[in-house]
Amino acid sequence: MVILAMGLYYFGLRGTNATYSVVFLNLIPIVTSIIAILLRAEKLMLTKWPGKMKFFGILVCVGGTMVVSLFKGKMLHNPWPTHLLRPHTQGAATPAVHHSMVAGTLFLCGSCLGYAFWFIIQVRLAKVFPFKYWATTLTCLSGSLQAFVIGILIDPDKSAWRLNWDLQLLTVVYSGVFNTGVAFLLMSWAVKRRGPIYPSMFNSLAMIATVIMDSALLGTSLFLGSIVGTLLVILGLYAFLWGKGKELQEAMAAAAAAKSASDKEDAVNGDEVGGRELEVRRGDEIA
Repeated sequence: MVILAMGLYYFGLRGTNATYSVVFLNLIPIVTSIIAILLRAEKLMLTKWPGKMKFFGILVCVGGTMVVSLFKGKMLHNPWPTHLLRPHTQGAATPAVHHSMVAGTLFLCGSCLGYAFWFIIQVRLAKVFPFKYWATTLTCLSGSLQAFVIGILIDPDKSAWRLNWDLQLLTVVYSGVFNTGVAFLLMSWAVKRRGPIYPSMFNSLAMIATVIMDSALLGTSLFLGSIVGTLLVILGLYAFLWGKGKELQEAMAAAAAAKSASDKEDAVNGDEVGGRELEVRRGDEIA
């Protein structure tokens, strides 16, 4: 499932651009929640404020994505004087690289679905296999093996697999070491320390950094529709995360209250049993 999601995302990135594709990464928590609600693994309580905020966040995120996809608006002035990673002869090749926004958008939507199903599966997996570091290692190994097999089937030419000491090698090393292994490890550590909502709060920071770096390094044009849609997605994401966090707090408080009541009941029952045993002993002594 991970290799499917990552593969579709890279195909979508090739058909669009970094600024456009990073919007769909912020939609993963929203899509995951929607699928969990449809599968009845999660409930949407519209009678309470957390549920209303989650629903509001979902609507705003969907609206922001539609704005990014369908509305360009005025092209904004590019403040960067140079584009470090964009060759000067790339102007004629740009339409060929970004060949189809429609196909790229479909690939990115498929990637969101793949990640969403993977997160839902991880919840079930954690109950039967709670070793998160081993799970991360096995996920990376199995994903690498699947990617190797799929890559051989798609392009068996040896020249396509040859790595040189250039930006391609740096991209492969960075994607494998930092973007996958280290990122999964840090996210697991953050979830353990601060809860499952905490890592998703930084998705908007990654989106802003991607927009700036995509414009500065690759010279991607910025449009008013992209900026407005991105802001809407950030607003909807934080509204959704606020509602989700409140629901988790209420669930933990309810579980703690139930456990406290159970402990008190066990203590009372223990005192009653102890009192009965003491009465029996005294009766035996008198007899």
